[in-house]
Parts: sequence; C-alpha cells; structure tokens
Amino acid sequence: MQTRALRIGTRGSLLALAQAHETRARLMAAHGLPEEAFEIVTISTSGDRIQDRPLSMAGGKGLFTKELEEAMYAGEIDIAVHSSKDMPTQLPDGLELSAFLPREDPRDAFIGRAAPSIMELPQGAVVGSSSLRRQALIRRMRPDLDVVMFRGNVQTRLRKLDEGVAQGTILANAGLRRLGLEEVITDLMALDVFPPAPGQGAICIESRIGDTDVTNMLQAIDHKPTGQALACERAFLAALDGSCRTPIAGYAEIDGDRLSFSGLILTPDGTLWHEAKAEGRVADAAEIGRNAGDEVRARAGTTFFEGWS
Repeated sequence: MQTRALRIGTRGSLLALAQAHETRARLMAAHGLPEEAFEIVTISTSGDRIQDRPLSMAGGKGLFTKELEEAMYAGEIDIAVHSSKDMPTQLPDGLELSAFLPREDPRDAFIGRAAPSIMELPQGAVVGSSSLRRQALIRRMRPDLDVVMFRGNVQTRLRKLDEGVAQGTILANAGLRRLGLEEVITDLMALDVFPPAPGQGAICIESRIGDTDVTNMLQAIDHKPTGQALACERAFLAALDGSCRTPIAGYAEIDGDRLSFSGLILTPDGTLWHEAKAEGRVADAAEIGRNAGDEVRARAGTTFFEGWS
C-alpha cells in the first residue's frame, strides 16, 4: 500500500507540465488512486535557463535532464518525466528509462506567417529553429532561406513569429497537440521529406534502478510498442554518437512483430546526407538501429563528421 505521495519531477515549461500531468493521470487511472497520491515537483534545468546560444554550444541534450537526475539521486523526486528526444543515449549510473507513454504524432509542424508551407515561402525568407536537424532539413529543402537560431519554449517561439523575428518556424506536432495549439499549424511535414528526431513525440519516464515499488507502478502504464520503437531509434543515435551537435533523424514503425526503420544523417548546411532503411523482428529492435547507424557511419566516412561540433 502506498504510504506517501509519488513525487514526479518535471521541467517547468507548459509543455513539460502537460506531460507530467498526463503521466499522473495515467497512473491515477491505472491504480485507482486520487490526485493527492502524487506530487508534481517542478525543477529548473540548464537547458531552460540558457537562451542566448544554441544548446550544441552549451553541452547538448543532457542540459534538459541533469538537474532532474540530480534530484533523483538526492531522493527529492521518485521519477522524472522527459521528452524522449531530449534524452542522452547514455544514462547516469543507477538510472533507467522504465516506462514510455503511447507515442503522439511524430511529425514536425510548420507554422508560417508569410506562407502556409516552407516551399511557398518567398525567396530569402527568415525561418527560425534551434534544432540542427531542422535547420539542416530546411536548408536541404530551400537553400535560399535564411535559417536563424530560435530558442525558447513553444509560447516564446510563437511570440517571436508575431513580433516578425521570422516568417516561419517548425515545432513538434506532438507538443502543439499536448498544449491544445493545433490551430497554429499551417502545414504538417511528411515523414519522408522531413523525418523526425529519434524519440520525437514520445514521453519517457526515468527512475532509479532497483526502486521496485516505483518500477511496479510504472509497468502499468508502460506502452511496449513505443519502447520497442525507441530502442531502435536510440540505438541508431548511439551508434552515431548522437547529440544536439549532430543533425540526425530516425523513425521506427511497428506492425505486429515486425519493425521498419528509416534513418538520416546530414551535414549542417543540408548539402550532403546519407540514409539508411532496415526492417526485421521487433525483438531485434536495438540491433536493427545499431546496424543502421554503423552502416551510414561507414558509408559517410570520417570526413563527413568533421567540424560538426
């Protein structure tokens, strides 16, 4: 029997809080517990505080997770709720990804002011994005566009559009849906044209290894197909030493006991890229992703990765 509230750690943005609330609601439903059985603990991360430069220049993906993981080590929270695409491929000792919620739509969404789609933007239009993957894909589609760094949470980026800082931006459709902001979307990017980041659209839950009571609670809400797809995508990322410093896309789909995967690496200017496609048994998800990563790394050669940092 649960004797104290389960402490759910989260970043403080509206999107992060929406994801923590979804996690709490699923746990309440799965275990028949009241809201008082859970406490949402908001923690500011380095990634939230750094707004003046790309995260690739400040330390990469771990900037969104470090303080939450330190709070778990200190016993201040029991679990941490994350956007899976923000998670480094190597977790700190003693911590694990113990559950995944059902994945939302993984596509990217374009929000245009001067035109409804990237292809319809006027010559030389300004598009804002802080993601190296999105920047590279935009440049691949439209080399004439002026791609500028666009940091901040969803609301900040939408405000920058209203202020005329850029004529368009790209955000994850999943995040906009979770915030009830679908109406701002002017175009949904096709997966084959604008592939997502590994893990995009999926919420993951991190906990302490060996914390049996917590692990058992989380098993009731763990969505196995999402975890299997992400095992493939994260293995692809790990094989390429992926972080915020590298433009990498990857997406796995599951149909029964079969998995299909497509991955992509690009140079930051979008002029060179290598793709990998693979399929196999769901049980071999991580191996499929790892082999795809090794394949594109070998095909690209070492010079492809020079100067990415």
